[in-house]
Amino acid sequence: MQQHWYTGPLASFDTETTGVDVETDRIVSAALVVQLSPGAAPRTTSWLADPGVPIPDGARAIHGIGDERVRAHGRPAQTVVAEIARALAEQSRAGHPVVVMNAPYDLTLLDRELRRHRATALADALGPDGLLVLDPRVLDKHVDRYRKGRRTLTDLCAHYGVELTGAHDAAADATAALGLVRTIGARYPAALGGLSAAELHLRQAVWHAAQAWGLQNWFDRSGTPERVDFSWPLRPARCGCGRRLSAEHSCEVAA
Repeated sequence: MQQHWYTGPLASFDTETTGVDVETDRIVSAALVVQLSPGAAPRTTSWLADPGVPIPDGARAIHGIGDERVRAHGRPAQTVVAEIARALAEQSRAGHPVVVMNAPYDLTLLDRELRRHRATALADALGPDGLLVLDPRVLDKHVDRYRKGRRTLTDLCAHYGVELTGAHDAAADATAALGLVRTIGARYPAALGGLSAAELHLRQAVWHAAQAWGLQNWFDRSGTPERVDFSWPLRPARCGCGRRLSAEHSCEVAA
């Protein structure tokens, strides 16, 4: 019997942070969950980082992690982000797709942390193969485009009947996102099951761009000045002039 991507090995990555700005905010905690098959016991690796900046009250209210905890139990951010990158690179070498809910947020923030603390880009840290990313937000919008309502992780888990215990804990969120992707794949085998993880990765970039275009059109029609980023699964780093940044933060003309 042919094995579909949603019945094989999957990993899942999630972060909790100091805020929502991928360019300036920092990682506070992170988790990588690996599950070899549906129903198998997941293996979880968790990190707690001292971000080197105060954790705002708003962020602490969401994930419950404050300055005292990270100073007492967290490790230096430069150590943590390097370990996270190595762990993700191991999943890449193993050929395991990595589930990341709203990938342009978590992966871009990790990229900026690596540039900030290690003077390297996420793509360089991962190696030539990169990641095969599965984003439940993009997948759900593709298979059920016109469903009304919010599509946060909590909302999607409720819609698909996936257990989420302890929301805004990195390990809990990563575990739920992994289960969510397996459920979406199994529920929509005709739309998703015939694709390999590599094919699905490429198609999600196209689907996300189309979804972002629709949102941008809505903003434009409503007179909202907000701009939507079309990049997936990672937003390119740019300097103030709009050109892309290299891993060493020098300015280079975008290809």
